[in-house]
Amino acid sequence: MSLHKRSSITIFLIAIALSFVFVSCTTNQQADPVRIGISKGLPTEYYGNYIDWLTAADSSVICVDLYHIPLDSALILLDGCDGLLLTGGPDVYPGRYSREVDTVKCGVIDFKRDTLEWSLITRARALEMPVLGICRGLQIFNIYHGGSLYPDIPTDLDTLITHRCKDTYDCFHSIKVTQGSGLFGISGERNGIVNSNHHQGINRLGDGLLALARTEDGLIESIEYQDSEHMPFFLGVQWHPERMDYQSPFSLPIAKKFILEAKLFNDKQ
Repeated sequence: MSLHKRSSITIFLIAIALSFVFVSCTTNQQADPVRIGISKGLPTEYYGNYIDWLTAADSSVICVDLYHIPLDSALILLDGCDGLLLTGGPDVYPGRYSREVDTVKCGVIDFKRDTLEWSLITRARALEMPVLGICRGLQIFNIYHGGSLYPDIPTDLDTLITHRCKDTYDCFHSIKVTQGSGLFGISGERNGIVNSNHHQGINRLGDGLLALARTEDGLIESIEYQDSEHMPFFLGVQWHPERMDYQSPFSLPIAKKFILEAKLFNDKQ
């Protein structure tokens, strides 16, 4: 039995004691189901879309919420997972990219979550675990790699494109995808429409990262590793695919690709 498999058994026993953090996505689980660690997936009335979206791609997936427990417990549970999903949420503290002065342009900041996700990214990299970043998830992954953000797009970027609306479920804009990129391979599309619910975005791209898609104003909407062939799977998208029509090439295909990579990771252990 491999070290990872023995660790998984230990993690499962710990998880029983911490069962409130587990969100079982199905009762029809396979013998060795894929487990996805979610940086914040509860309460489900706000974060439940991620779970619905993942299970629409694969009903056997088990989701593990990593936010509502101590940091050391979250890292232990991540060791028993096959993929990490960094979800949307509040602004990342600008001090993480040496722009403390821009805090006045931010909304609510969750310092606990910043620390948690920073640690989860570090651990996932050490494990060579696949990672998917959505909205805030893309942003903190970019910051982790030395990048920075526009702290407030309406005041810091000269653009006529609306990136955030009052009705967060009815706000869309077009994107242009780089042909041959990982996102193009997933979606099969060079152009498309995605939803938009953010007032921050990537300014300086992080080291070793590559822009895959942009809006008409040039704002980066998707990223991956430059050396995607030799690095663990990572995809970041600025939009919310879990809120979109699953038939969109920029929605469910992303979940399916992420889960496929998680299965491949599981098989290697």
